[in-house]
Amino acid sequence: MTLTSRVLRALAPCQTGTLTLLLLAAFTLTVSQALAHNVTAGDAGYIQEIWGVKIIPFIYLGAKHMVTGYDHILFLLGVVFFLYKMKDVGIYVSLFAIGHSITMLLGVWYGWGINAYIIDAIIGLSVVYKALDNLGYYQKWFGFQPNTKAATLIFGLFHGTGLATKILEYDIPQDGLLANLLAFNVGVEVGQLLALAVILIVMGYWRRHPDFMRQATVANLVMMGLGIWLTGYQIAGFIAST
Repeated sequence: MTLTSRVLRALAPCQTGTLTLLLLAAFTLTVSQALAHNVTAGDAGYIQEIWGVKIIPFIYLGAKHMVTGYDHILFLLGVVFFLYKMKDVGIYVSLFAIGHSITMLLGVWYGWGINAYIIDAIIGLSVVYKALDNLGYYQKWFGFQPNTKAATLIFGLFHGTGLATKILEYDIPQDGLLANLLAFNVGVEVGQLLALAVILIVMGYWRRHPDFMRQATVANLVMMGLGIWLTGYQIAGFIAST
């Protein structure tokens, strides 16, 4: 066996984990260009100008929001990080989807709005919370394990509130509002399933490597750091806006 092949063989177990860490770190290079739950200028203009029921466009907009929502994806990654059974994945993702759907739909329908900076700071903290949970720090620091299912549902409610707050800024026409909101929510869930599929494929390969647990610790520390950064970014935005 040549020296080159030996080096490549030694590095192979780390490739998937390293790629995942690089993808996580890449969020820090792009997140400063947009706020969480941001709606692009083109999408905002479309939302404001349309009238009546537009099922397919709103499904597309919902899916686009989810697959480009770095805060959602980070939290989702944290939720499934150590879930090995599809049954458990289904339960937790469903709880997140239920929470997300409830507050998004009701928030827009009834006009519930919270300052976008504040709610997005809380969403950043949800990423920090999940990373700390994955690292086992609650057991180490406090000697107990929070109810992970309840936490997933609760943070799902916050994530949905964040989306509702952003949508309310664009004054969606009342004609066809309910149907369009339901279509948007369907799109969000489609986007979530697409993001989840990619995450599970990557995690499936990564978990086979002998260095997974060591790299998992680093990955969750990176995730925690990104959550802290997101929170600080939103708090700074709130202070600057007041």
